[in-house]
Amino acid sequence: MTDSPAAERPSVLFVCVHNAGRSQMAAGWLRHLSGGAVEVRSAGSMPADQINPVAVEAMLEQGVDIRAEQPKVLTTEAVQASDVVVTMGCGDACPIFPGKRYEDWALDDPAGQGIDSVRPIRDAIEARIRTLLDELGVAAVA
Repeated sequence: MTDSPAAERPSVLFVCVHNAGRSQMAAGWLRHLSGGAVEVRSAGSMPADQINPVAVEAMLEQGVDIRAEQPKVLTTEAVQASDVVVTMGCGDACPIFPGKRYEDWALDDPAGQGIDSVRPIRDAIEARIRTLLDELGVAAVA
């Protein structure tokens, strides 16, 4: 954990096209594992109507509840307000600003997949979130 005050907590934005699967699972993992030590946002370039129910089910299996989340549209303000921007297949739809840290995580899209196909995606996202927390100097709480 860093010695910086709460106002200095790092912020991370997860972006995918529909903000219904990968980015929502990543945001759920980061909220869960950081225990509030990281400000978490997620958005999509073309948000879906609702979160992927199979993604919700896969996360619930791990004790992470993302049922209350809604897909949100990607805004320039969300990018500007974030220290780290993690894209998941949105390509050129993500605006780039100097001084931000950008990562692109190549992950399969869980859209239209069954639970057996979504679990490995969920687990890959968890591993990447744990690495990101280490890089941010934030101890995982779970």
